[in-house]
Amino acid sequence: MQLDARQWSALTAICDTFAPGDGAGIPPASGVGAVVVADGLIRGLPDGRDRKLLLNLLSHWDSPFAGLFLGTGGRRFSRLSPEARETLMLKLGDSSSARKRVLFQALRGLATTSYLLAPGAAGTSAVWDVIGYPGPLGKRVDDARPRLAPVSPSTDTAFDCDVVVVGSGAGGGTAAAVLASAGLAVVVVERGGYYDDADFDGSEYSGLRNLYASSPTSTAEGQVSLVAGSCLGGGTVVNWTTSFPTPAEVRAEWAALGATQFAGDEYGGAIEAVMSRLSVNRDHSLAAARDVVLERGLRALGWQVDAMPRNVVGCDMGIECGRCGYGCRLGAKQSAVKTWLADAEAAGARLVVDTEVRSIEMRRGLAVGVQAVTSAGHRVNVRARAVVVAAGAIQTPALLRRSGLTDPTIGRHLRLHPATAVWGVFEEEIRPWEGGMQTRYSREHSDLDGQGHGVIYETGPGNPAAVQGFMNWRGGAAHLAAMKELGHTTAVGVITRDRDSGSVTVARDGTALPHYRLSDFDAAHMQAGVEGAAKILEAAGARRVYSAHQAGPGYEPGRRGTHEEFAAACRAAGYQPGRCAIAALHIMGTARMGGDRKTSATNPDGATWEVPNVVVADASCFPTASGVNPMISIEAIAYMNATRLAARLKG
Repeated sequence: MQLDARQWSALTAICDTFAPGDGAGIPPASGVGAVVVADGLIRGLPDGRDRKLLLNLLSHWDSPFAGLFLGTGGRRFSRLSPEARETLMLKLGDSSSARKRVLFQALRGLATTSYLLAPGAAGTSAVWDVIGYPGPLGKRVDDARPRLAPVSPSTDTAFDCDVVVVGSGAGGGTAAAVLASAGLAVVVVERGGYYDDADFDGSEYSGLRNLYASSPTSTAEGQVSLVAGSCLGGGTVVNWTTSFPTPAEVRAEWAALGATQFAGDEYGGAIEAVMSRLSVNRDHSLAAARDVVLERGLRALGWQVDAMPRNVVGCDMGIECGRCGYGCRLGAKQSAVKTWLADAEAAGARLVVDTEVRSIEMRRGLAVGVQAVTSAGHRVNVRARAVVVAAGAIQTPALLRRSGLTDPTIGRHLRLHPATAVWGVFEEEIRPWEGGMQTRYSREHSDLDGQGHGVIYETGPGNPAAVQGFMNWRGGAAHLAAMKELGHTTAVGVITRDRDSGSVTVARDGTALPHYRLSDFDAAHMQAGVEGAAKILEAAGARRVYSAHQAGPGYEPGRRGTHEEFAAACRAAGYQPGRCAIAALHIMGTARMGGDRKTSATNPDGATWEVPNVVVADASCFPTASGVNPMISIEAIAYMNATRLAARLKG
């Protein structure tokens, strides 16, 4: 697919409006190759709703009709001055229309992300230079070649096995290892590619292209951005190594919904097995500068703080670690590739990559395999006695629906742990792209309602293209000024345990459509978290504090504004679509386990009520939100459900 001249011109104008440079040495977006990067991001979208909408927008962007919608009185965008274009974008971002605000955020995200991703003709960027960012680390010359040997079918192919596992991340990888170790013939099918230590260079651009899902990029309403891994090993390759067991109170809540083993020794033993295999420890929790700030603020307030448990061995907790969200060059992260998938392959499992499962094949009420297609269009048929679905809480319910399952609970109860950030600018240098991914946290406000719903506070690595998505845009100059301060900036992340939920449906073309609106109840908790995060940063000594609201609330402690005024401004700005940057890195529910068919999509074995040999083994199974980073919970559920399935298949 090639952009035509009209689309290319529109994309260039949009990118240069959001990233105009400074006219004094820092080039605009088109001067650093950002438009080429943006074009690549558009190309990376699957054929479907998102790409069609974007291409249609670019085709009509510079028309009188678009001018009427945008509020120019019908004037073409190309005939506006740069100042008028910027003013127009700001009006879009501040509009009372959710549709216009969401459009603004989509365009802003594409343009500013591309600007900060663009490596330039020489592999570096004048923008990186001015913000002090050193750019990619490069590939390590001493890396061993990848250890696993997956196949990417180059022709139409068929496999026979006992169990086919759809997805290779935390759930699929764990299930594959358990089943293969039980002596069953296993085939794992992964829609992403295979990348390992030797392939990682610390680049945001290559990391996003190779390791992350390109669609869907947000909920249908545009309120929450979605972040998920899509490669062999899935999210375990790109996550931030935080390894919390399921909290006891959450286990009790899950057990009360009918899968009673969540409160017992069976699930407890699964958690222990998972944490042992992943080498979870607190010996690699040296505080990064980001976490020094977090801990300093928390201790000044007298709030709870503790070190993170992490699934790493030999982590440098320095320059390498801050780029680990784009793959660990050291191989220190104990991802599914390093653990469960290695175990599965050693026990005889076959790994298939670059292949997307489109449907489960049924016969006489039972699954008999799956139908898939490679990225090159070759058909793959896997015949099996049972199917384990671990495609993630967005794609798993879509696959079940495409396969003909009609249970109305499939796709319901989507939880996202909606997250936002509050930023602090300090006199001290922080270099947020360096240091342990996450090494400190606080659950001071994890129970704001007496029923376990609230927020946790964490930090995260601050590579520029990723973090700018949580910053507001009040014009090109203001955005560039904020990025110039990035080396002295850190964020306190606010992760909300949502009580209320969304859903996943399937479009006519078979793609997943996640629907989610932050409820007033959960928005109130997010607001409380924003206020708490600002207090932490102020107590830590920030000279300026600001939120992710597009309206731009901020204050300078002791100099300009107060925390109370900041809190009121954030509350007034609100959390409706396009008002505040909100993302979901923990996507859960949609095929939840339970004891009642009316309220759960899978039974206490993790099997669908309609088809007993289709077992779900990923975050879709969560009865409610886990309240903590979910990797250990996902793997423990997969371990438990796969163990039960192996026992049934072996008689």
